[in-house]
Amino acid sequence: MKTSSASLREYARGITGGLLFSLPLLYTMEVWWAGFSAQPYQLLFYIAATFGLLLGYNRYAGVHEGAHWNEVLIDSVEEIGIGLVISLLMLWTLGRIDLAAMGTEEIVSKIVVESMTVAIGVSVGTAQLGGEQEQNDGGLNPRPQRSVSLRGSAVLALCGGVLIAGNVAPTEEIPMIAMEISAIHLLVIAVQSVALGMVILFFSNFKGGAGKTSWTLVILETATAYIISLLVSVFMLWFFGRLDGVHFDSALSQVIVLGFPAMLGASAGRLLIK
Repeated sequence: MKTSSASLREYARGITGGLLFSLPLLYTMEVWWAGFSAQPYQLLFYIAATFGLLLGYNRYAGVHEGAHWNEVLIDSVEEIGIGLVISLLMLWTLGRIDLAAMGTEEIVSKIVVESMTVAIGVSVGTAQLGGEQEQNDGGLNPRPQRSVSLRGSAVLALCGGVLIAGNVAPTEEIPMIAMEISAIHLLVIAVQSVALGMVILFFSNFKGGAGKTSWTLVILETATAYIISLLVSVFMLWFFGRLDGVHFDSALSQVIVLGFPAMLGASAGRLLIK
């Protein structure tokens, strides 16, 4: 039976996987519009199809491979629930849903359209980003974990930040979100970025993760990863011409908005170690 700590780490890996695999869609206006125009029967079919995919994946390749169908069913329902919550929080944080100004049908449609892909990412992330100990418990031959210096971690953070942020940096959505978003939402994005990075680096027990360490190192590596993610954001926005002729406030908003996917990639850079 899993301990509460193991369950929390599993959820953390699932959330990170959901974001890693679905982030471009969360930043895509065509997907936002699809949520506005989709018919109820289309949404129901979309949910049913996703649920079927989750059942199949969790049964044959999930974190509890070969599990009983009751466990597979519970895992699949949990993953859809997590996908719904992540989509709600991300769409609100990015200013894509307004609980006061939008109708319930439009809000629900947008959340459902986004959340199904997130749910699949949650399932894949939970299974494929498992910790070393969990893999060993499953009977695999353990491989020695490679230690990485602070310089090496910075290089991996740079690679991961460019890899993930590069999916959305050239798009029109980044300046659009930055222009329309409030200062409170920007602060929330910055806090979420740091918190997510800390969870990935020091709590989730990913393959190649830092594991148990001192709080000094936790703060140092998290701060380093976020600084790198902001620098990556500045460079990519400059490279794609998003900073040309814009005021400092607008440029700062774009950097913070792009900093979230960059931080996601930067903090998951350790996954590049095989």
